[in-house]
Amino acid sequence: MTAPIPILVVDDTQQNLTAVEALLSRPDIVILKASSGAEALELLLVKEVALALIDVQMPNMDGFELAELIRGSERTRSIPLIFLTAATREPSYSFRGYEAGAVDFLFKPIDGKALISKVNVFVELYQQRKLLSSQLEELRHSLHLNEMFTAVLGHDLRTPLSVVMNGAMLLPMMTDHPKVKVTAGRIESSARRMAQMVDQLLDLARIRSGGLQLDQSVANYEELCRGMVEELHLSAKESRISLHSSGDVSGSVDACRFEQVIGNLLNNALQHGEPGQPVSLQIDGSDRDWIVLKVGNRGVIDAQQLPLIFKPFHQGSDRRNPSQGLGLGLYTVSKFIGAHGGTVEVDSTPEHGTVFTLRMPRRRTAVESVLAL
Repeated sequence: MTAPIPILVVDDTQQNLTAVEALLSRPDIVILKASSGAEALELLLVKEVALALIDVQMPNMDGFELAELIRGSERTRSIPLIFLTAATREPSYSFRGYEAGAVDFLFKPIDGKALISKVNVFVELYQQRKLLSSQLEELRHSLHLNEMFTAVLGHDLRTPLSVVMNGAMLLPMMTDHPKVKVTAGRIESSARRMAQMVDQLLDLARIRSGGLQLDQSVANYEELCRGMVEELHLSAKESRISLHSSGDVSGSVDACRFEQVIGNLLNNALQHGEPGQPVSLQIDGSDRDWIVLKVGNRGVIDAQQLPLIFKPFHQGSDRRNPSQGLGLGLYTVSKFIGAHGGTVEVDSTPEHGTVFTLRMPRRRTAVESVLAL
């Protein structure tokens, strides 16, 4: 059960306080009563209220002066104020009240239905504000857990994985038994795939928390791409990737992140393209401000899947390969490219196959991190 919502009523006449309390009485509202401006300020020091109903004509400190003091405090500045008055309805009088911070005027004798209606509005707004505050606190807690999750992935999982990989590499050196070699190769392959998944989860955690930072410097895109192509040739024991470069292909880029981008795209092309068909990587540096890269293969992506292709944990409709990963590769590609101030698009047709087009700014941009979605 939620706590009752507090409403402050300030009036120097006890009968008026009692009347307003009776009018607004209901289980989810508690009325805090003050017979003077000073007493109201004392209550506001220790109580949070959803709304203050203030009589204008009071001795020592009138309602306008009280409103100015409430508005002058950071803690109470956002409290909605409604003035209750039996005084004149002249525009200059109302203007002074609104200038003091009132959101509305009600003239005595008070219309009970009008008062209840206005109070209900501010009570609902107060409830929504408290709900948003609670959700914000939950979000902060989630971000804290996300940071802890990142720390666990970065240390507690990667460390034993490296031991497994090193052990798998050492096993074939200790024996010539063919079954041991095959088993060691499978262990190493699985450990490497798991390490890639850990890296993807780390990237996801950094992206969601806004902690992904770029380390940009001038680099040659062809050299970066060629390094990834050669690495994939060695691991796949085949040479299906053709690399073509033209123009000036040097620009400011986070080399580590970009190699990860190209590696993801080339791996996807090799895995999901038509078996045995070539994969192309083209780098165009003819534009003064942009470097354009295209990764193409003969595979075709279903038209219904294209709008979702860069969503996290999206793996498309093909579930035949249980080892295809977490579905984070293209998501991190889009975020890494976006962090550089670039764009990534995909086009897939039976005539031309699937082509991913990256447009990278040649010069360093102001985008230095990726915020949470």
